[in-house]
Amino acid sequence: MNTIKADQIIELEPSFIKVPYEQIRKSFRSQYKHIEKDTVYMQEKIESSIRNSELSVEKGIETLADIRKHVDKLSRRLQKFKELDAVQINKIEKRIKNLLEIEEVTSPTAPEFTAWCKTRLHRVIVDYLLREGLTGTAQRVAKESHIEDMVDIDLFTQAEKIEQALRNHSCKECLAWCTENKSNLRKMRSTLEFNLRLQEHIELARGNKGLEAITYAQKYLTPWNATEHKRIGQAMGLLAYSSDTQCQPYKDLYDHARWQELIDQFRTDNFALCSLTSHPLLSITLQAGLSALKTPQCYVPEDQNVNCPICDNQTLGNLAEKLPLSHHVNSTIVCRISGKIMNEDNPPMLLPNGRVYSLHVSVCKSNRSGV
Repeated sequence: MNTIKADQIIELEPSFIKVPYEQIRKSFRSQYKHIEKDTVYMQEKIESSIRNSELSVEKGIETLADIRKHVDKLSRRLQKFKELDAVQINKIEKRIKNLLEIEEVTSPTAPEFTAWCKTRLHRVIVDYLLREGLTGTAQRVAKESHIEDMVDIDLFTQAEKIEQALRNHSCKECLAWCTENKSNLRKMRSTLEFNLRLQEHIELARGNKGLEAITYAQKYLTPWNATEHKRIGQAMGLLAYSSDTQCQPYKDLYDHARWQELIDQFRTDNFALCSLTSHPLLSITLQAGLSALKTPQCYVPEDQNVNCPICDNQTLGNLAEKLPLSHHVNSTIVCRISGKIMNEDNPPMLLPNGRVYSLHVSVCKSNRSGV
């Protein structure tokens, strides 16, 4: 690579700017709901007082105090939203500045490009650590690398709390998250809320609380009847079986592995709502690099190159096995001994046995043999 193609590098950063932007959008929607709710409440209070011709002075003062209390509460809430938005805006500014730095670099050997790549490597590592639940390690790496504003630790921390609750067989936190993001989940046609409600129904049936399970199903499952009629029927049939049943599909419904499925579905929906990639950036970057290097010869034992990472079938070669081959418009010949590219400055030399090596290797061999 002799030149820097900034647009292609930026294409690997779809969530870098989008994540804080989506957080600001989410905050705006929340602020709008709070303002609308409190405004309607205060307007109704005022109109009710105006219509009441027998309103006493004491009652009027009490009503005004109640309205003022709501105004103060709304003001404090909006101030908190403002502070959170300022954090996200600061993140966007720093991330845009980081992306602009790569556009000004012209050479891959420039110190600025090396520094930018090092920063990106730290970001990718932090992203991977967060997805693996190693939040403490991720925070330490981010702090020591001075990239706290370029990673989304808070977002993953909140998600980890919900996932931990699901591991402890509690749907409460995740249901609250579904309520908070109800409109967006509906647009995505997500079934996460139904699956959570179904799981709570299953736990009632597991505890032999049949009447409570029926009441719960009538309240929370029947609204989904149009799209989940079959599964609702299975949920009601579950009440006739104990938790140790071997009869399908009720055995699978009682299976504790369903909790892990809920965690996976929450993670997928959360990533989609926050514009995060479904796979770690480390995996995406690694796969892109391996695919750019992979050739058919990498898996032919007699043609493998010791300097090619793909040729080691025990490590990176194994990871790249299912990736597509690299697309090269012009072939590049690499010396299998020196690992250097053969070109006009280092032309290929054909030996009598039919093998080809670079000139530099041939000269070195001749000098060592005394020719």
